[in-house]
Amino acid sequence: MTFLKRLTRPLACIVLLSGVAVSMQGCVPLVVGGAAAATAGVVVVDRRSAMQQADDLTIELKVNNEMRNRYGDVARINATVYNGVVLLTGESLNQEIKTQAAEIASKIDKVKSVVNQIVVVEEISPFSVITNDTWITSKVIATLATTKEVPSRTIVVTTVRSVVYLMGMVTQHEGDVAAAAAAQVSGVRRVEKLFQIITPAEANRLDSMTGTRTTPKGEGAPIGEGSTGGVQQGGAMQDGGAVEVPAVPSGTVQAIPIQ
Repeated sequence: MTFLKRLTRPLACIVLLSGVAVSMQGCVPLVVGGAAAATAGVVVVDRRSAMQQADDLTIELKVNNEMRNRYGDVARINATVYNGVVLLTGESLNQEIKTQAAEIASKIDKVKSVVNQIVVVEEISPFSVITNDTWITSKVIATLATTKEVPSRTIVVTTVRSVVYLMGMVTQHEGDVAAAAAAQVSGVRRVEKLFQIITPAEANRLDSMTGTRTTPKGEGAPIGEGSTGGVQQGGAMQDGGAVEVPAVPSGTVQAIPIQ
């Protein structure tokens, strides 16, 4: 993949822009692994294609700009995007804004699905809440990066009001392990999975394309104890990137209770 060197400088600029957009919204989406963990931007080692990563970042910037320009102080809304799926998190002062935000995001070019997790509140949380979310995110990232059988360079972590959202292209086993590990981090109230599930064979194929190996040849049984329950199952969606995978549909998350 010799083109990556030519991408380095422009991608770095894009990542910096993404960081600005994220900081202005007040939510905390990060990609696990390496220096690229500073923002929810493009990373070199990822199971998504380079083109899909660029598309996701473009969508993210457009949605965040729309949210900021339209709502200002009456809402703090952030978009995190993975494989065209937009996760909306944050706070709004009324239900109308929450509903409008999802409609706006759905109309952005190349958006496939919107998961609306905006919380309606009477008052926008102070900056101290954002700081705490940042701290939780950093701890979750550190935990996932040192957890066996977790593809730590392709999972996006977002924390809002101590609720951790995980996005990425993983096997069922990898997703279970990652969610269980995140649930054990101190300060986490709940973990919600928005993974796109792929087979172990497909994970190995994608990892070999990026020169990494994070998935064992045989997929183990789901963790089960201490990591399941309260799971809402959804339908499927076709990914427009490098591979077609099942995805969590709009408005559906898989919740992992904290033991």
